[in-house]
Amino acid sequence: MKDELREQLKYCRLAGILERYEDTLQEAKRNDWDNEKFFETLIQCEVLSRGNNRFQRLLRQAKFPNLKTIDQFDFSQAPYLSKKEILELSQCKFIEEKTNLLFLGSPGAGKTHISISIGIQACKKGKTVSFFTAANLGNILVEMQEERQLTKFQKKLSKVDLLIIDELGYVQLSDQVTQLMFQIFSERYEKGSILVNSNLEFAEWAKIFHDERMTAAIIDRLIHNSKIILFNGESYRYRNQRREIKGN
Repeated sequence: MKDELREQLKYCRLAGILERYEDTLQEAKRNDWDNEKFFETLIQCEVLSRGNNRFQRLLRQAKFPNLKTIDQFDFSQAPYLSKKEILELSQCKFIEEKTNLLFLGSPGAGKTHISISIGIQACKKGKTVSFFTAANLGNILVEMQEERQLTKFQKKLSKVDLLIIDELGYVQLSDQVTQLMFQIFSERYEKGSILVNSNLEFAEWAKIFHDERMTAAIIDRLIHNSKIILFNGESYRYRNQRREIKGN
């Protein structure tokens, strides 16, 4: 590649073409491509490169605690789940429909794994995702309020395609956090999808939010236009660990 062309590609920020140009040129010569075929292939390289870059950027912005995929989940160890249903959810049509997902069940049943894998699929489809534990989100909301940045943070969250809140129920929330969390749920009501993981049934949510009226209002907003998946069964993590031990 001529230095002038290299600099022009850099100037136009065509990194995909720049990276694949020489290999594509050699393939074009071997297969006797015409100019149109050569050009189309270079454009495809650029599109793929930009798509991957966007995916990586969305992954970083989501701040997943780790990366878990659907393929890594062993459904044979989670007979309480419908693989077909989970795979359908991973197509992320529920995001387009502004539907909420509520995963309820005992700890270790796979709620976080499935949530992250769905979030990753959403990123692959170009959707923006934000992942928080309930405790972490509560701390951030209080911090933003104290720094007078709450409105800005709420506006940022309202624009996210999918908000994932993990571990709701592990820690009791203060009255202040409950009120701030209610604002988040209200702001996204029928405007954006929320995926919530909880180890508690709805009847026990008053333990988290203290105020029964506020709890009822939060549940009402979450369950309207929602899909509820029950993770009721022996711990998925425990089953896997026990299988590994036997295997050794």
